[in-house]
Amino acid sequence: MLRYPIALALALALAVMKGEAAAQDWASTLAEARGQTVYWNAWAGDEQINTYIAWVGDRVRERFGVDLVHVKLADTAEAVARVVAEKAAGRAEGGSVDLIWINGENFAAMKRQDLLFGPFAEDLPNFHYVDIEGKPTTLIDFTVPTEGYEAPWGSSQFVLIYDGAVVNEPPRSIPALLEWAMAHPGRLTYPAPPDFLGTSFLKQVLLELTPDPGLLQRPAEEADFDAVTAPMWRWLEAAKPHLWRQGATYPASGPAQEQLLYDGEVDFAMAFHPGAATAGIAAGSLPESARTFILEKGTVGNTHFVAIPFNAAHREGAMVVADFLLSPEAQARKQDPRVWGDSTVLDLEKLPAEERALFEALPLGVATLSPEELTPVRPEPHPSWMTGIEAEWLRRFSS
Repeated sequence: MLRYPIALALALALAVMKGEAAAQDWASTLAEARGQTVYWNAWAGDEQINTYIAWVGDRVRERFGVDLVHVKLADTAEAVARVVAEKAAGRAEGGSVDLIWINGENFAAMKRQDLLFGPFAEDLPNFHYVDIEGKPTTLIDFTVPTEGYEAPWGSSQFVLIYDGAVVNEPPRSIPALLEWAMAHPGRLTYPAPPDFLGTSFLKQVLLELTPDPGLLQRPAEEADFDAVTAPMWRWLEAAKPHLWRQGATYPASGPAQEQLLYDGEVDFAMAFHPGAATAGIAAGSLPESARTFILEKGTVGNTHFVAIPFNAAHREGAMVVADFLLSPEAQARKQDPRVWGDSTVLDLEKLPAEERALFEALPLGVATLSPEELTPVRPEPHPSWMTGIEAEWLRRFSS
C-alpha cells in the first residue's frame, strides 16, 4: 500500500538532486566563463543586428565578466571553413571560433563532420522557457534534428517589403511577380546568392513552382534534382531581362536592396524577419511608406541558432552568451521592432508575469504584419537542395 508514496517520494528526491547538480554545474560554468573572451562569428550585413550584438556584449560583460568579440562575417561558411581547416590541422583545442550564428546547410555540414561541441543547449538554464511544442523548428533545423548541438535564439520568416506610395497592390504569387516584373522593367531584383536572402528568395520560387514540394523535405540525392528545380530555373531565366539592370548585376545583400528601395531604384526589398520594415523606417533606411506582405501560399520560416565548435577555446563563455541570448530580457529587446524585430523563441506562458510584460509592452509597428497575417509558414527544404541550387545559380547567373 505504501509503495506508490515511497516511489513518488524517491522520484521527487531524484528530481531535486538532479536540479541541484545542474545548478552546481552551471555555477561552475559561470565561474570558468568569467574573464574569458568569446569570439562570436556572426553575419554582419545589417547594422541594426550589429548594434544588437554590441548590446549583448555590453550586458554579458556587465553581468558575467565575459568579453564578447563580434567576428563579422559576410557568409557563415567562412567560419565553418576555418573550423574545418583547424580540424584538418589537428587543432583539437584552442580553436579560433567560440560561437557561430548558424543554421541550415552550415549546421548540417558541421554536424555531419563532427565539428560541434555538445550536446549543450538543453543544459542552458533559460532553455526551459523555449517553446518547443508551439515552435518545433527550435529542435529541427532545415529538417535536421538539432539534438542539443545548437541553441535557438530567434524565429524568422521571409517577408517582402514594398513602397506603398508607389505600389498599390503587390503581387502575391511567384507567377504574378513575374508578370509584374515584365510590366515594370527594372523595378524588381533580389540579392545575389549565396547571400542568405537571395537564397531564401530562390526557395520561395522553388516551393511555389515545383510540382511536388514534399520532395524538398528529403535529401536532394533522393530525387531528380534537374526535374524538381527546372520550373524555378525557367522562372529565373524569364525574369532576368526585366530585372534591375537587366539582371547584369544583383545587390550584394538585403540591406543593399533596401537602399535601392529607399533611393527609388526598385519597388521591392526582402527580409527574413517580419519587423524589418518597421525597424527600417525607424532607422531612416526605408521610406515612411514602406509596408510588408507575404505570398498567398505562405513564405518560408525557420529558427536560427548559435553553436559551439568542437575545439572552441572558450566553451564556458560561449555557453553563457548562448544562455543570455535566451533570457527574456534579450529576447524582448530583440523582438522590439525599433531594435531588430526578430520574433522570440520563448513560450510567453512559461514566463513570470513581470518578464511576460516586457513582450506585451512591445509595439507591433506600422509596417509589421500580425501573427495571423503571417500564415501559412512554409517549412525549409533539406539543406542539400540549397547547396546544389546556390552552385547552379552561380554557374548560370554570376558574371
